[in-house]
Amino acid sequence: MTKNQEPIVNNAVYGGCGCLLFIICIGVAPAFVLPIFLNSTNTSKQSEAKQFVGSMNRAQQAYYAEKSVFSTSVDALGIGIKTETTNYKYSLRATKQTAFNYGVSKQPQLKSYVGGVFRVPAKEVVPNAAPNEIITTISILCQADDTGTIKPAEPTYENGKIACGKGTTIVPK
Repeated sequence: MTKNQEPIVNNAVYGGCGCLLFIICIGVAPAFVLPIFLNSTNTSKQSEAKQFVGSMNRAQQAYYAEKSVFSTSVDALGIGIKTETTNYKYSLRATKQTAFNYGVSKQPQLKSYVGGVFRVPAKEVVPNAAPNEIITTISILCQADDTGTIKPAEPTYENGKIACGKGTTIVPK
């Protein structure tokens, strides 16, 4: 063998052309990437419900400020949201003291939302409230802890404090 000649080496002994490694990576990568992709897709779908129920809460507060009662219909809130989309069904339930706003998932892999707007004495939430300011409203937005198509538990108001219902967690503002 001369100086310029290199020995011929069998590629099979040294791992071939790397094709096997490439095929393994192509086969295994989706196992890591797919859950991340699906989670981000679910998060973007859930943001719709979070926005809609939050808007319903704010609209209920405005409606109460104007009419001294809570709205009993999504349409009457005047915010132009559909009561049903591909992923969620929106509804509300109102009493004299409270309005509950729901974004219930229609897909088993998505979380549902519930908002509560409570009629309270102003002094309970604003210590320096004017004497003629008797009633005000406070609200909360809660997310179901688990995915599914079941209406989440309603939030509560007791002793001047609002809290999410069982199986739900507050959505930070």
